[in-house]
Amino acid sequence: MQTSPEVIAGLIQKVLEQLTVTDVTKAEGANGLYPTVNDAVEAGLAAHKKLIGMSLERRKDIIASIRNAVLNRNEELAAMAVEETHLGRYEDKVRENILCATKTPGVEDIEPRALSGDNGLMLLEYAPVGLIGALTPITNPTGTLINNSISMISAGNAVIFNAHPSAYRTSTTILQVIHQAIVDAGGPVGLVSSVANPTLDTAKEVIEHPKINMLVATGGRPIVNIVLRSGKKAVGAGAGNPPALVDETATIRKAAQSIVSGASINNGIFCTCEKEVIVVEEVADSLIKNMLETGRVYLLNPAEVDKVTKLVVTPERKINGAYIGKNVQVILHDVGIDVGEECRLAIFDAPKDHPLVWLEQMMPVLPIVRVKNFNEGVEFAVQVEQGNRHTAIMHSTHVENMTAFARAVQTTIFVKNGPSFAGIGLGGEGHTSFTIAGPTGEGLTSARTFTRQRRCTLVESFRII
Repeated sequence: MQTSPEVIAGLIQKVLEQLTVTDVTKAEGANGLYPTVNDAVEAGLAAHKKLIGMSLERRKDIIASIRNAVLNRNEELAAMAVEETHLGRYEDKVRENILCATKTPGVEDIEPRALSGDNGLMLLEYAPVGLIGALTPITNPTGTLINNSISMISAGNAVIFNAHPSAYRTSTTILQVIHQAIVDAGGPVGLVSSVANPTLDTAKEVIEHPKINMLVATGGRPIVNIVLRSGKKAVGAGAGNPPALVDETATIRKAAQSIVSGASINNGIFCTCEKEVIVVEEVADSLIKNMLETGRVYLLNPAEVDKVTKLVVTPERKINGAYIGKNVQVILHDVGIDVGEECRLAIFDAPKDHPLVWLEQMMPVLPIVRVKNFNEGVEFAVQVEQGNRHTAIMHSTHVENMTAFARAVQTTIFVKNGPSFAGIGLGGEGHTSFTIAGPTGEGLTSARTFTRQRRCTLVESFRII
């Protein structure tokens, strides 16, 4: 599905017209936007106090209102994200928003636990941490804000967001949508908030503010490292370089379709996307043939590989940011190759030392590395994953092979025989999360992540069996 610039512009105007306050420079608080970090913090503290005084049923109503508001504005918000950041694809942003609105766990995730025995009763409850400071990325501004808001509020918290400056318009717009949904459901003003114009300086203020109890960073290694050094409880979702390993027992046609879908969704900007394929030589030609037969793939020849590599990798062996998240048509056009709109991914045979094997490229250009056998494939896949412990994918019908790779790679998400996005609940079982906390160990975050445990013990009473 392709959407014209005119249609996208119309969708953006529609969502702006539906907001009570459309000018983000007018930070009046009633819309969740404030002139300073400190103003947002004070509003958040007051809102948190009001929230924990409300019933859980009211909290559930607030979460339901957020879900509905996001779904009602889905297409407009998706269009705005693509138009502002120039990353990803409109149709995939639509899917992203639906996923986050419907498969992010709510209040049910903090159900208390009880244990009775000879010595009485123990009740374990998940209490809020208070006010959370959340730093969100340019890559998925809508999905991250939706997912974080539902999770953090379900747990009883307030949250102040500091969006990536290059996605501030989208981020502050969706924040206003969420904030209005909260107020409409009887929730407090300021439960979600942001400064009107988030910058790196305001991010620093959020990190250092003494009244913020927890920090959550979704982004690259630098920002995660900063919050981990803050001295506060921190949840960090860092980078990944997910390998897709294909052994000789795989169902090759299904593997090919899954890899193409997973590597190309949102032009590769999901941190879970397949970033390189490692395939046993015996089935490599068949895999490539089946990928081409999807009709969505362009196979680069060696001369074209050299041109594309020089385009997207700088002399310092870093990814050229100008091509992150761009359509494959844009990338190929700039090296003199024109492909149809049906094309979603460029692939190529790569040596083990090719830079796109080792760099998290976040674009629809996929290297394929051949290995002699499964054992060599596992060893190399673990190397290129580089200890991120983020995501890995395997295509195989050999249970022992899948087990061996899962044990060796030790990633937070391990997808077997499907596209990478199945691991975040899109076409796969389980809840979704757009803050995948590999570095700090929480995994796919949910409401329970943003709580502290409280235990209540009643001695020698209330065992009734």
